[in-house]
Amino acid sequence: MLKEEKIDAVFMGLGYIGLPTAAFTASKGLRIWGVDINPDVVETVNRGEIHIVEPHLGDLVKEAVRSGHLQASGRPQTADAYFIVVPTPFKQNHRADISYVEAATRTVIPYLKAGDLYVIESTSPVMTTEKMATLIFKERPELKDKIYIAYCPERVLPGNVIYELEHNDRVIGGINPESTRKATEFYSRFVKGTLHPTNARTAEMCKLTENSSRDVQIAFANELSMICDKAGINVWELIALANKHPRVHILQPGCGVGGHCIAVDPWFIVSDYPEQAQIIKRSRETNDYKADWCANRVLEICRELERKNGKEPVVACMGLAFKPDIDDLRESPAKYIASRIISESNAEVLVVEPNISKHKTFQLTDYSEAYRKADIVAWLVAHTPFYNIPEDRSKIELDFCGIRK
Repeated sequence: MLKEEKIDAVFMGLGYIGLPTAAFTASKGLRIWGVDINPDVVETVNRGEIHIVEPHLGDLVKEAVRSGHLQASGRPQTADAYFIVVPTPFKQNHRADISYVEAATRTVIPYLKAGDLYVIESTSPVMTTEKMATLIFKERPELKDKIYIAYCPERVLPGNVIYELEHNDRVIGGINPESTRKATEFYSRFVKGTLHPTNARTAEMCKLTENSSRDVQIAFANELSMICDKAGINVWELIALANKHPRVHILQPGCGVGGHCIAVDPWFIVSDYPEQAQIIKRSRETNDYKADWCANRVLEICRELERKNGKEPVVACMGLAFKPDIDDLRESPAKYIASRIISESNAEVLVVEPNISKHKTFQLTDYSEAYRKADIVAWLVAHTPFYNIPEDRSKIELDFCGIRK
């Protein structure tokens, strides 16, 4: 049993990043103890099963548990390294909520010993790592200068997490050079990508910068899509033509931006540096507004059809996840759009999400059935199965994600 063996690392949090990282690390022969506050998650993992949708993860967890290299629990164990992989949402004022990071840190403090490595992977505001170091040394002053503390943000794409955990470059920043070196040594045991050493503040800002850059680029595409709608121009054709320029690469527009990274992280910069972060703030507002714009377009067509036909239309909201082919609904603009259509129209709304079997709020409908019944089809997420639906020109299709481009 893993309990009786020396544990290499504890992962605090077994969510969309924590579980794949823990399982992948275990697959490299390390002994991993995964911790989650949800007992259902713990039980699921210990059965060798998974609670999220991610290609290849199921087989990885099954084998890691079977071999004894991965075990889940509601509490930590003594180990050589501790990784904080918990959510960092923002509060209503868009300031980062690091309470989960702090709670996870407080949980592992009693287990820390001289020579241990403590790493935060959770996306965090600048100086969070130093704040956690201060907390650790306040509770355990005898560990001052005797443990290694670093920040190494995850850098993976949902739907391709396992491959990217192994092959992507990583940025590693310690609170001192010794911590950077120690963390780099640990990651070198399972990462084939290049490991780039720096300091903790730079590593924290690097993660926020990467996601803010993506947000700015998507905002340009989303703003362009709204301009083209006003001008009667096919935005998909326009972008394809503009991208023929050798130095132009415009991204594809969508119904907004979701997920726990791009839709959240830019606010960490804006809230800490409001006077300087002008473009970042405006881009975040544009991408948030795009979801409202899409909802308004659907509601407008609903009212037109109701006036024309004298009865409420049937609307199919195609997709709820924040990106194609995953089950992650965090900060999803599609979910927000569907909610608005349901609450602000008299239409019969059929909600589709092929990557989940049930939802506590929405009653889900099979995508083929929803398309067949719908008068209005709102394409919100470009899930792969949607491309196989033949177009019925008797329906009104509002394509916000490029299904019919």
